[in-house]
Amino acid sequence: MGHPSVHPTGVTIYNPEKCFNGYTIFPANEHGATLIDMNGGVVSFWKDLQGFPSKLLKGGYVMGSLGERTMLCGFQDQLDLVQVDWDGNIVWKFDRLEYIEDPGEEPQWMARQHHDYQREGNPVGYYVPGMECQTDSGNTLILCHRNLYNHKITDKKLHDDTIVEVDWQGNIVWEWALNEHFDELGFNNAAKSALFRDPNMTAAGADWMHVNSMSTLGPNKFYDAGDERFHPDNIIIDGRETNIIAIIAKETGKIVWKLGPNYDENEQIRKIGVIIGQHHAHMIPAGLPGAGNILIFDNGGWAGYDNPSQITATGNKAVRRDYSRVLEIDPTTMEIVWQFSPAEMGHGMPFHASHFYSPFISSAQRLPNGNTLITEGSDGRLIEVTSEHEVVWEYISPYWGSEGGIPINMIYRAYRYPYDYVPQLAKPEEVAIERIDNKDYRLPGAKGKEPQRTVEVAGTKGYGESAGFCVQKE
Repeated sequence: MGHPSVHPTGVTIYNPEKCFNGYTIFPANEHGATLIDMNGGVVSFWKDLQGFPSKLLKGGYVMGSLGERTMLCGFQDQLDLVQVDWDGNIVWKFDRLEYIEDPGEEPQWMARQHHDYQREGNPVGYYVPGMECQTDSGNTLILCHRNLYNHKITDKKLHDDTIVEVDWQGNIVWEWALNEHFDELGFNNAAKSALFRDPNMTAAGADWMHVNSMSTLGPNKFYDAGDERFHPDNIIIDGRETNIIAIIAKETGKIVWKLGPNYDENEQIRKIGVIIGQHHAHMIPAGLPGAGNILIFDNGGWAGYDNPSQITATGNKAVRRDYSRVLEIDPTTMEIVWQFSPAEMGHGMPFHASHFYSPFISSAQRLPNGNTLITEGSDGRLIEVTSEHEVVWEYISPYWGSEGGIPINMIYRAYRYPYDYVPQLAKPEEVAIERIDNKDYRLPGAKGKEPQRTVEVAGTKGYGESAGFCVQKE
């Protein structure tokens, strides 16, 4: 489906009575961390503070990254992970993963952070009642990169995903490397062969798994009932390129729960359907509706490894789907307990499936009132939906940058927080914005849909009665 050349930006729908009202933070493409109110007004903007992702901490603090390594040497590597105060002063920084000497650049220490991090006190980084990220102490889990070789996976240099835990002083106190757990991921022989041939190469190396989210589980009912797989300290990740979601035991490093890469293992998994290129898989924290379930933005698009076929010459990006879903899954029964897709939006399937579709980036946050804030990232759209699938808030980013020289207003990930997270500001006015009927919406100067004259054409016939065929009657 094509998109209109002209369309509104900012907030287009807002029902204050049904929303979880507060501030929303997101990384405005090529601009910086941006904090908006419910009517889309920018209440603060931190220039050049990148968001991979941007997070708001109570007291008006913001976390994000400063500077990106040249793509020729480190695909998506961020230089520094920082916490700044309301006025932009750096109050905490981590940059000591590796000392890097890139050709043509000044040698420097780098965090090599990418896609996610979590500060102690909150398992997921978005608002959870009673779980506040620490702002002047505590450890931080950080998703990073390291380059290395593992010939069990491929003979090419890996751009491998690594998780480190650092204390407040920036000392690494725990580390986990993905490549060391290759045998636990469940790849069949076809996938292993495809990975060896074509492990998603970038200029920096083989981005074979492309982990794009990482969070702890936090307190949950399954662990309370005795299931050790769901220990609160355990870590859930998802790999975009492999269609895998996995839980890591913090104590042993072993993978103790997994969904994917094979979605035909049993009848319950087949009912879920293939999850493709997913983002932001996490356990909904205790204290929120749906607590304990796994929330996933199932992008669709292209991902996975398998035999070469008509859609992939090498076996890379072997499965495809041209629409997105948000899934909430019980991790013990593997049942879908809630979902949001083009069908729930009221779009005809499959003809209008692309009305909800982001083949890359994106996220979903469970809100305290049971709504879900969804980042449909590739076209810069944020929507808040109720459990009954009603869209009660919609925002289209007006911030356009470029990706590979192509204009785009994408949003990597957005989060909603209560007003009291920012004591520096008075609560803003909330003005309802009713949904406009697109059939009647016109720009100034454009004329309406009613014709100035109507002519009936003699002899016009309708469709025949023959099972939907058009029949010309003489």
